[in-house]
Amino acid sequence: MTAPILEVSDLGKRYIIQHEAQHQGTLRDTLHQGARQLWRRLRGRDRFEKEEFWALSDINFAVQPGEVIGIIGRNGAGKSTLLKCLSRITEPTRGQITLRGRVASLLEVGTGFHPELSGRENIYLNGSILGMTRAEIRKKFDEIVAFAEVEKFLDTPVKRYSSGMYVRLAFAVAAHLEPEILIVDEVLAVGDMQFQEKCLGKMQDVSRGQGRTVLFVSHNLGYVRQLCPRAILLDRGKIVADSDTSEVLKVFSSKTVVPPHVQGAPKGPRITDIAVDPELLEHGDIAISIAFESPYVIQKPYTGITILNELGHPVLGTDTSSDPINDLKPSQGGTFRLLLKAPPLASGRYQINAWLGQNGRGEDDHWPSAREFHFPGHRIRPPQFSTELAGSIDIGGHWTLL
Repeated sequence: MTAPILEVSDLGKRYIIQHEAQHQGTLRDTLHQGARQLWRRLRGRDRFEKEEFWALSDINFAVQPGEVIGIIGRNGAGKSTLLKCLSRITEPTRGQITLRGRVASLLEVGTGFHPELSGRENIYLNGSILGMTRAEIRKKFDEIVAFAEVEKFLDTPVKRYSSGMYVRLAFAVAAHLEPEILIVDEVLAVGDMQFQEKCLGKMQDVSRGQGRTVLFVSHNLGYVRQLCPRAILLDRGKIVADSDTSEVLKVFSSKTVVPPHVQGAPKGPRITDIAVDPELLEHGDIAISIAFESPYVIQKPYTGITILNELGHPVLGTDTSSDPINDLKPSQGGTFRLLLKAPPLASGRYQINAWLGQNGRGEDDHWPSAREFHFPGHRIRPPQFSTELAGSIDIGGHWTLL
């Protein structure tokens, strides 16, 4: 039996978070607190409170050569930390990682690039880091440049590149220099839709055509479904599910995984749950409930959703400001309910993005790909197009706050 190209055993990554107490009061109080801190320093005591935070804990999995695996989870689940450990950018606190192949990583814009060097020089630099000879790099050079579409700027320092140009060149280098393991984080979201599709095609070619291994992190569940037969779901630093992608996406869409919030941070208004009424779906209607809570009364509650198709492309969108008879009153918590009568959707699987805010700004909380549902489909009515919403069509609807 072929040995796994990647094995992870009992992996854990711990960070130490320091908290310094903030005191407000009179000048006398400030001087008194300063004197106490000075005394503690002289006695060798740390004036900071320390807290352990395990970004990853008890991570175990193996990857066979040629597998394409999607790694999903909400913000803060530990996805990027895991990839940094696998790429040897960050040392794990405990556990073991066994790699039996050359790794190319694309974790964030500019990873591995020197800003003062030109695109041409960075291609050779990255190739050397990956262990390629100059002759091997030269053989792939024209393919890399053509894929990245940066011919005119090849001898320009990359610090003058736009974020899109940066990503195009970085992905082209990582994918074309023949690594045994290709690791790609959400960085592809910086590129335009056409380039994202181009990258997906290249990753499929790398895995299926060349038999190389791909680890792909994305919030775009449509891309994960399209590219990855297997998926791993992380939640709060632990593996919640590791199976066929369709099964893992069902777990991700269930209510069992709650998005974590940063410990110790002030708790502002936040979404606590999102649900889709299954009975109304059978009749061709959609009812979406968004529960929220807030530490204070929100004078003008605001929420909205975008519905994405199986490829992760937004097709419909609406928010509470789109309702002409919006009667949402000040509230400290409750459940928004959106009813869409016979929305213009074809039969298929969809995901919901949701956000929460106030005064027409959805900046307090955001749940990407929060729920997945199957819509039976029906005769599609002519939609009214809108350029102001996150979705491509303003579906209106009537909002209430219970």
